[in-house]
Amino acid sequence: MRAYDPHNWLRALALHKSDTFRKLLPYLLFAGLFTLGAGWLEVEYLHLSKSSFVNNLPMMHSLLGFAISMLLVFRTNTAYDRWWEGRKLWGQLVNVSRNLAVKISTMVPKDDVATRSFFTRLIGMFEIELRSHLLLEKTRLELDIQPHPEIPNFDQSKHVPAQIAQLMQQRVQRLYAEKKISGDQLITLDKELVQFLEICGACERIKNTPIPYSYSSFIKKFIVVYVFTLPFGVAFSLGYLGVPVVMFIFYVLASLELIAEEIEDPFGKDTNDLPMERLSVVIGQNAEELLM
Repeated sequence: MRAYDPHNWLRALALHKSDTFRKLLPYLLFAGLFTLGAGWLEVEYLHLSKSSFVNNLPMMHSLLGFAISMLLVFRTNTAYDRWWEGRKLWGQLVNVSRNLAVKISTMVPKDDVATRSFFTRLIGMFEIELRSHLLLEKTRLELDIQPHPEIPNFDQSKHVPAQIAQLMQQRVQRLYAEKKISGDQLITLDKELVQFLEICGACERIKNTPIPYSYSSFIKKFIVVYVFTLPFGVAFSLGYLGVPVVMFIFYVLASLELIAEEIEDPFGKDTNDLPMERLSVVIGQNAEELLM
């Protein structure tokens, strides 16, 4: 996720690699040339600006412009809701991981280094593997140079975050069976452990349920048809001045759609996606500070 100062207007106006203007530049040039051609035909040959039908085109585009603006507002809000929900889930994961580490550090004696080291590694691993899972990447999980013998190799063909949560649950049950924690402490730890997979499932719901294709496709078609019929209405009243007008309108409408496309999947590698890697590092560091 890109960090920035919202009060710095000059920096906000500068172009960066993820700016929509760079992505749309070829299409903007094409729209400008198309409008220039329509204006040239009108000014030099057609002279249709005196027609009553042509005079009504700007009104038609005004009505359609209001409709498309409402659609884009809804589209952008829906995409931002998905992004913000993903951020809340990862914020909840940070809190759950810290709470589990605090409770383990309180309940497990300091001389039980094996148990503390076990939870330190697995708490940090869960976030790393969840990020990899959401990115649809299969990475080899390395515990350390010499893995602890009590932690088996994970089956990369299966749900790795679920395997990590299962190992933590098994270890807590073993602590209870060995009378190292009481029944009340078991219930307390279980409340934290179940939230790991609940958060994972909620993130998967966002990842695997995109905006309906028919809705996204309709907006794109609407924008294209609107923009490439706009030159015929604008050129008749503005002539060559319609070129920058059409290019600016196309830039605004298409940029809103591009922004919505980028943020509707917050678990990616785009500039404005969630900083999952940074959050994973923070969680791992917090677990180590509390348990080691």
